[in-house]
Amino acid sequence: HPHLATTPHAVRMSAIAFSAAPCAARAFRAPRRANRASRAASRPLTVRVAAHDYDYDLVIIGAGVGGHGAALHAIECGLKTAIIEGDVIGGTCVNRGCVPSKALLAASGRVRDMKNADHLKMLGIEVTDVRFNRQAIADHATNLATGIRESLKKSMEGLGVDILLGAATFKDNHTVSYGNKKVTAQNIIIATGSVPFVPPGIEIDHKTVFTSDDALKLDWLPQWVAIIGSGYIGLEFSDVYTALGSDVTFIEAMPKIMPGFDAEIGKQAERVLVTPRNIDYVTNVLATKVTPGIPGVKPVTIELSDFKTREVIDTMEVDACLVATGRAPYTTGLNLEGAMQIETQRGFVPVNEQMQVLDKDGGVVEGVWCIGDANGKMMLAHAASAQGIAAVECMSGRHQVLNHNAIPAACFTHPEISFVGFTEEQAREKGKDEGFEVIVKKTSFKANTKALAEREPEGMAKLIYRADNGQILGMWIMGLHAADLIHEASNAINQGLAADEFKFAVHAHPTLAEVVDEVFKQVETREPTPVSR
Repeated sequence: HPHLATTPHAVRMSAIAFSAAPCAARAFRAPRRANRASRAASRPLTVRVAAHDYDYDLVIIGAGVGGHGAALHAIECGLKTAIIEGDVIGGTCVNRGCVPSKALLAASGRVRDMKNADHLKMLGIEVTDVRFNRQAIADHATNLATGIRESLKKSMEGLGVDILLGAATFKDNHTVSYGNKKVTAQNIIIATGSVPFVPPGIEIDHKTVFTSDDALKLDWLPQWVAIIGSGYIGLEFSDVYTALGSDVTFIEAMPKIMPGFDAEIGKQAERVLVTPRNIDYVTNVLATKVTPGIPGVKPVTIELSDFKTREVIDTMEVDACLVATGRAPYTTGLNLEGAMQIETQRGFVPVNEQMQVLDKDGGVVEGVWCIGDANGKMMLAHAASAQGIAAVECMSGRHQVLNHNAIPAACFTHPEISFVGFTEEQAREKGKDEGFEVIVKKTSFKANTKALAEREPEGMAKLIYRADNGQILGMWIMGLHAADLIHEASNAINQGLAADEFKFAVHAHPTLAEVVDEVFKQVETREPTPVSR
């Protein structure tokens, strides 16, 4: 349903969850395009390029994190590459997503810490008169995004990626127009990303009723903010707003807040991230009509309807409303159906496991690929980058399929939440359907020396795996720097390693990584049996 909160997928730029086969050209990489072209000439792909006289081996539509990752890998593989951008380099992640949001979370998190007198007192610290400058915090987010954007641009230009500016439209599966120009390529990757989804009945004025795009500007601090949706976007902004003094009310369509989280983690997150803060919530309701207000003059009015009956049951008046109901693919204007008979599904481009685009009959559209939010497989920046690298591998003749179950995600609240794979509920349902037993092991941050030294012992880690062969099905962590701790499990899933293979691993002491170490040490040693890779 359009009002349902998104699942907790944090948008980040790191941690590609597979090990791509090395490119044939990697050991002989040189900065000159002529050298790249001569190396590529020995490959079947570029023989066809020469025969058809295409402008490029690869053209990528969209210069976000996914397009950037694909472009750099293509250059490394010796492909003559161009990238088309109709807006700004960096896409959503860099300009309106994970990068500026992490800047706001970092700054507001420091404010929260410094205002927590009891916590500081336990560390022997006394701080009085904690103040902050809203505009300076907003500028920090803007400046970070600008710096990262320039770095992405320079990295592509430095390696020889041609950056073409203009809105792209397909003419056929090897030809794209942009502005008043056109370009041809043997392969074309669609990497156009997504935009905030706004359900019907909600009027956006970008000041009192807004999406994350506007919230990241931090133009003002409303006294009371309603947040529609309690997924990772809503949670992260609740962290920012409450740290800076605002009250927050979540409006959630599902029976509980954070509906996409592992149930046990969700309960602990509510206890730590919601209950002690100036946050309340309503569940089982839809925001069926939202009318903007005027700051300081007229409140925003929100009409609440019962999720099941759709009957209006209440009206809420707040200072501002953030719409955090997920994202929609940005694929309009590409002329997919007209040029290649590709039928999108609610805007998402259908692809196979190799990221090749499929036409309305399910057949592969030769030379056309789609990655990232535009295909809807996993709407994370680092997933887009990983898909882009996998697509380049496949078009270069090396079969590479990305294991999406091994891609980690995180919610950058204070403390953080991270996960990979299934929730406990999903794993047990899978075990019931497929006839295997599921084992869950847990540990607490309260037993971790580093967390105790920081006086931040709230949190837990839980490992979910199969009893018969030790296959890791999932891991969830909530606690200090949880986002940095999840990758051991994600890499293990990707490599097909069994849970007990980590039982005797050694982690430095005292570190937070020992939380992960402790939960793996609880796994029973079993007779060696192969895990399906």
